[in-house]
Amino acid sequence: MDRIEQIKAFLQSSPGDSFLRHALGLEYVKRDNDQAAREAFEQLLAADPNYVGSYYHLGKTLERLGERDAAAATYEKGMEIARQQRDMHAYNELQAAHEDI
Repeated sequence: MDRIEQIKAFLQSSPGDSFLRHALGLEYVKRDNDQAAREAFEQLLAADPNYVGSYYHLGKTLERLGERDAAAATYEKGMEIARQQRDMHAYNELQAAHEDI
C-alpha cells in the first residue's frame, strides 16, 4: 500500500483529522498532482479554517496552477488566521509568499 492509500485508510477511521488531511495534500504535492493537493487542502480548510499551515501550501499549489489571485487571497486569509493565533512564524512565511506573487 502506498503512502496516499495509507493516509486515505486512516482518514476513513478519522475523517476529521486535520493533520492527516494536510499530510494527504503534501503527498499529492510530492507527486506533482496539484489538483488533488488543492482539493485536499481546500477540504481541510473548509472543515478546520484555523489549520494555519495549510494556507501556505494551498497558496503555493494555486500559484503552480496559475491562479495568482486565488493564491494571494489564500495567503491573506492565512495571515489573518496566523495573526489571530499570534503565530508570527506562520504569518511571516505567508507574508513573504504573498509579497513574492
